[in-house]
Amino acid sequence: MASVRRFVDWFFRNRETGRITIGQWPNWSLWVFIGAWTLRRVFAPTGTAGTVLDVVATAALVVWALDELVRGVNPWRRVLGATVLVWQVVGLLA
Repeated sequence: MASVRRFVDWFFRNRETGRITIGQWPNWSLWVFIGAWTLRRVFAPTGTAGTVLDVVATAALVVWALDELVRGVNPWRRVLGATVLVWQVVGLLA
């Protein structure tokens, strides 16, 4: 049980504050993604407007994922960033 506790502590402990961090308040790139995604879903624009919202949402999410991968406050946040980045790349290649 102590090894599980050590793993959880290592994986989720914020290296800056010392607190357990699973989620954080969105940064600017995540807010851009949320805004573009919401506009796309609410108004369902077609043509150029829809394409622009798709590109903006995808780019913002990739920036967020890269930021988490590089500067995440703990391994959990870095794994989350890597997972989202892989998901986006696979989606773009599919």
